[in-house]
Amino acid sequence: MKLSVIIPVYNVKDTLARCVRSITGQGFRDYELLLIDDCSTDGSSSLCDQLAKEDNHIRVIHRKENGGLSEARNTGLKKCHGQYIMFVDSDDFIADNCLREWMMLINVHPDYDLLEFPVYMHYGSPKQSKLLLTNHVYTDMEDYWLNGEAYKHSYAWNKIYRAELFKGVSFPKGKVFEDAHTLPVLLQKAQAVATTDIGLYYYCYNPKGITNMATGKELHQLLKAHMNYLDTHLSKIDVASESFARYYAYVLNIQMDVYELTGKEPELMMLSVKPISLKLKLLKLIGMKNICQLNKLIHKIK
Repeated sequence: MKLSVIIPVYNVKDTLARCVRSITGQGFRDYELLLIDDCSTDGSSSLCDQLAKEDNHIRVIHRKENGGLSEARNTGLKKCHGQYIMFVDSDDFIADNCLREWMMLINVHPDYDLLEFPVYMHYGSPKQSKLLLTNHVYTDMEDYWLNGEAYKHSYAWNKIYRAELFKGVSFPKGKVFEDAHTLPVLLQKAQAVATTDIGLYYYCYNPKGITNMATGKELHQLLKAHMNYLDTHLSKIDVASESFARYYAYVLNIQMDVYELTGKEPELMMLSVKPISLKLKLLKLIGMKNICQLNKLIHKIK
């Protein structure tokens, strides 16, 4: 079995068939599709079984208790048989014929541990836009994280992974933004990561989705993921580089949002980075807590 496609399912009756058929309608056939029903209550469970009858590539696993997105993905990881793994969210879909092209690319380059592909972000909303990628191969994972700005798109679902990367690795239970916690762990085991301009994953707008509904508590979990990255990788990174300054500014924005929503003391460490923006210049002048307070005041005035 070449590829395992893992789709967590929870109360997505209206979008599940579109998602599944975007996989089964591809030209690539050496795959299994695992539908992980996380105790749906809206009819999605029976729809999973119906779809499985339509295509023998589909296997349905009905979980006995609801465990959330991470646990559903982890269940799929335990049950899959493919040499490679791909995750698709059940309210999303992929463009025609791209799965075959992605797998052809992997066949030509068996050294790739991970292949990342473009995304139509927030498809169906006024803010929809495309995350476009270039054809590039990274053998230095810090280079991929910083210069490739993987931290901005650490999503689980726009990538195909060598299954061996997940040996001893699982998605953190009970956390949102779980992919931001998991990708850095996988990258520690990877030797080659490729990005491609081929194909398109449609990340559909969901006003009730985790990103749109995130509170200070959830954003604090995202902040923790990036602080973990800094703790474990700082000694390998040139903190004076512009690419690191861009990353640090990105994490600083998360810290300011967390402070604004929770009032918790800032946790992000102060680092002397290249002052490439007004925000980083202000940080150097007035310190972490003061810039968080200033940000909150500006938003309050607005």
